[in-house]
Amino acid sequence: MKFEAETRYKICVSGAAVIKHCSKNIIKLAQNLGEEIAKRDIVLLTGATTGVPFWAAKGAKKAGGIVVGISPAASERAHLLKYRLPVKYHDLIIYSGAGYAGRNLLLTRAADAVVICCGRMGTLNEFTIAFEDEKPIGVLEGSGGTADKIREIVKGAHRGPGKIVYSNSPEELIEKVIELIKKEKQREERRLKKLKKLEENKKLVI
Repeated sequence: MKFEAETRYKICVSGAAVIKHCSKNIIKLAQNLGEEIAKRDIVLLTGATTGVPFWAAKGAKKAGGIVVGISPAASERAHLLKYRLPVKYHDLIIYSGAGYAGRNLLLTRAADAVVICCGRMGTLNEFTIAFEDEKPIGVLEGSGGTADKIREIVKGAHRGPGKIVYSNSPEELIEKVIELIKKEKQREERRLKKLKKLEENKKLVI
């Protein structure tokens, strides 16, 4: 039996909720990311927030995609009134009640890959979670903020290159990320086959 998920791939777009410091074309870049994800029949995951994730969600919906958000709030009421976050351009929002730090962990681990676009401290948090989890990561260079500092951060961290791809083109970046996801799925398939053989060998011994 092949280790192939019947569900679609899931890519998280992580980026700045406030975009004043990002590149001048950040809205277009974020929307293009969402469109490229949706055109490939991949589910877009966001932190159900403003800024880059919001515009990526808009792009995905424009291309007919599915968008799922994970909110830091415990309810829709808290999402709207306490956190003052949007619900537009999402097919489903999960109210985690985990706050921003907990939301970041849940969001990152729910995804098959994480794409970094511009960003601030929260984006850096999501990047480091994905890096520690050895998850595929795409970095949209030229988008400003955290994204344009990732190479320097990785180099200075002395932990190796990670499973990271870089590009200044949303289309090329998503293609590279998908290739990383496929490699990870194939690796998991091989691991599953090894485990299955071990189990079969145990039964023969018994």
